[in-house]
Amino acid sequence: MISRILLIQQDQADAKAIQESLARSRDALFRVEWVRQCSEGVERLTQYASQLKAGVRDLGAVLLDLFLSDTRGIETFDRLYALAPYVPILVLVAPQDEAIAKMAVEHGAQDYLLKNRLDAYLLPKVLRSMIERAANTEALFDEKERAQVTLNSIGDAVMSTDFNGYVTFLNLVAERLTGWSREDAAGRPFEEVFRLIDGATRERVNDPMRRAITENKTVGLTPNCILVRRDGFEAAIEDSAAPIHDRHGHVTGAVMVFRDVSTARALSLRMSYLAQHDSLTDLPNRVLLNDRLTQAMAIAQRGNTKLGLLYLDVDRFKTINDSLGHTIGDRLLQSVAQRLPGCVRHADTVSRQGGDEFVILLSQLTHPQDAAVIAEKILAILSVPHQIERHTLYATASIGVATFPDDGLDADTLLKNADFAMYQAKENGRNCYQFFKPELNAKAAQRQSVENGLRLALERKAFVLHYQPKFDLQTGGITSVEALVRWRHPLRGVLLPAEFISVAEESGLIVPMGKWVLQEACRQAKAWQDAGLKGIRMAVNVSAVELRAKDFVQGVRAILQETGCDPNCIELELTETFLLQGADSTVLVLETLKTLGVHFALDDFGTGYSSLSYMRRFPIDTLKIDQSFMRDVVSDSDNASIVQAVISMGKSLHLRVVAEGVETGAQLHFLQEHACPEGQGYFLARPAAAKQVTRLLETDSTEGSRDLSRARLRATSSGIPF
Repeated sequence: MISRILLIQQDQADAKAIQESLARSRDALFRVEWVRQCSEGVERLTQYASQLKAGVRDLGAVLLDLFLSDTRGIETFDRLYALAPYVPILVLVAPQDEAIAKMAVEHGAQDYLLKNRLDAYLLPKVLRSMIERAANTEALFDEKERAQVTLNSIGDAVMSTDFNGYVTFLNLVAERLTGWSREDAAGRPFEEVFRLIDGATRERVNDPMRRAITENKTVGLTPNCILVRRDGFEAAIEDSAAPIHDRHGHVTGAVMVFRDVSTARALSLRMSYLAQHDSLTDLPNRVLLNDRLTQAMAIAQRGNTKLGLLYLDVDRFKTINDSLGHTIGDRLLQSVAQRLPGCVRHADTVSRQGGDEFVILLSQLTHPQDAAVIAEKILAILSVPHQIERHTLYATASIGVATFPDDGLDADTLLKNADFAMYQAKENGRNCYQFFKPELNAKAAQRQSVENGLRLALERKAFVLHYQPKFDLQTGGITSVEALVRWRHPLRGVLLPAEFISVAEESGLIVPMGKWVLQEACRQAKAWQDAGLKGIRMAVNVSAVELRAKDFVQGVRAILQETGCDPNCIELELTETFLLQGADSTVLVLETLKTLGVHFALDDFGTGYSSLSYMRRFPIDTLKIDQSFMRDVVSDSDNASIVQAVISMGKSLHLRVVAEGVETGAQLHFLQEHACPEGQGYFLARPAAAKQVTRLLETDSTEGSRDLSRARLRATSSGIPF
C-alpha cells in the first residue's frame, strides 16, 4: 500500500535527501509531495480537510521543518496542526532546535527527528510506525464511536464500573433512568448512582455489580426491585450484571443492562386483576369466586363450620335490557353490584357470574338461617327503585341458597344446587329466596328437559294453535277468538302453555315461538276473512320478552304483509304487570303498532299495580277481567265489587270489557245482570282446533237470533266441548 507524505521543507538539498531515503525503503512505499513554505502547506491541508469530510483519506503523514521562510518555530506547527489534527506530523529540526521539537510534541506532534540523523532506514521506519499508530487510533476511535452510538440507540440502559465499583460509563437511557449524567456519575461509587430497593420491604438491595465482580459470573436482580432516581422518582426495573475481563481473563469491572418495566408490570397486574374480576361491575368473577369458594370449603371442613352460597338472578332483566337497551341494562347491573356488598361482611365475597346472575359466598356461618337473614337484606335493598338516567327501574331478585357441607361437598355441586334453588324461587313467584332441597334436582332436570324439548319442537314445527271464542253476552254472537298455543309432545301428548311457557320465557325461546304463533294466527285470520267470516278479531298473547325485542315492530309489520291479514282484525293481549317496567319505550312500541291498525287488550286486569295511572298512557282497546275475580264473583262481595267497577270503568273509558273464566251459569247470569259486554270461558266454549272453530263461526254467521243457550248448542254441534 502506498502512503502519501506531505513534505514541507524549504531547503532543497534536505528535501532531496528525504525523498531519496524514502524511495530506497523496502518495507513501505511512499509517494512524497514537496512544498517549500508554510502557506503552501496550509493550502494543501485545507484541501485535505475538505476531502476528509467527503470520506477521502489520501494523506498518510506530514514531514515538517519548523523553520521556513514565511514562519518559524512552534508557530509553524500550530498553524498546520490546527488544520488537520488527525494527520500524524513528524517534526524535523536541527540539533540546536531540539527543545522546540519537544514543545511541538507536547502540542500534538507524533514525534521528531534530528536532520543530521536522517537515513534510509530510520526515517521510513519512524514514518511507517507513526502512520500505523495513527491508523490504529483512528480505527479504535471508529469502533468506540460505533459502540457509543449503538449503546445510545438501544432501548435498554447500560452502565459499567471498574473493579472497585466506581462508575465508568452510562448510556443515554441509563442517564434518564438514574437521573445522573455521564459526566456527573463518572468516578462515583455505583451505590450512589444506582439506588436500588425492594418494592415490598423498602429495604436496600445488594449491589448486583459487586456480586458480578466477586462471583465472576452473570447475576440478575431479585424480583420486584425498584430503582430510585436521583430526584426520588421510583421505577420498577429488571436487570442483569456481568463481569468485564481483560485479555488475560482477569476481572476488571462489570457492566449492567437494565430496563424500566413499570408499564409492563402495571399491565401484568392489571391483566391479572381483569382475569379475576368482572369488567362491568368490578366484582370478582367466577374464576376468583371458585378459588375463594374452594379455600373457604377447606377452612370450613377443618373447623367443622358451615358456609353459605347465594345464587341471585335479577327478575325480568331481559325485559329491561331488550326494551331500554344494553346501556341501561348494564347501568342497572352496576347499580345492583354497588348495593350487594353492603349486605354482607367484609370477609364474604360478592361476585358476578355473568349476565344478570350474581353469587354471594358467606364464609363461616354458624347456622344456615344466617344465610336467610342476608337474603332478606338483599331483597329489601334491591326493592328500592334504581334511578338510571331518566328511568325509574324496579329490580327484584330470585335467590337460591345452598350450604356447605349439607348441600354439596365440592364447589361445582354447591353452585349447581344453589342455582336449582334460585329457579325454584322464580317458580314461587320471584322476589324471594329458596333453600335447596334434594327434590329440586329432579325439578331442574325436568326444566332442562323441557327447554331441550322446546328447541327441538321449534325445529320440527311441533306446535299447533287452538282457538277459544269470546261471546257477546247479550246477543250470544262470537266477537273474537283467542289463539292459544299447544305443544304436541312426542311422549306426553298435547301440552298446555302452563307446562312450558315459563321455561320458554326464561330461556328466550319465547321470541321465535311467539313469532310462529303470530304468523299462524294471522294466516288463519286471513283464511277466515277470505271465507267471508269477517268482523272476527284474532287475539294473540304477547309476552314482555317478545314485545321488548328490538325487531318486534318490524316483525309484526312483516307478518301482516306476508299473510295479507287485515291489521284491524288483530288484537295483541298484554299482561298488566308487564307495563310497569320501561313505560316510555313500551308506549312508543304500542303507538307504532297502533298506527298499523293493531288493537291491544290488557290481560289479567286488576292483578297488577298502578293500572289506572297507565290507562291514560297506553293505547288500550280492551280490558280483560282476570279469572281470579270471576272464580268467587257470586259468593265474594269484594270480587263482585271489583268486577262491577271494571265493567263501569270500561264503559266510561269507551273500552271493551271481556270477563275471563266464565265457568258456571251463575257467573254468566251475574255478568249479564251487570251488563258485562263480553265473556270467555269453559261454560261458553273451550279452545278447539281451527276446523272446529271454523264450523262454529260459519253457523254463527247464519243465525238470525242469538242467545247464549243457542251459542252453546252451536258450539257443541261444531265439536267444541264445554
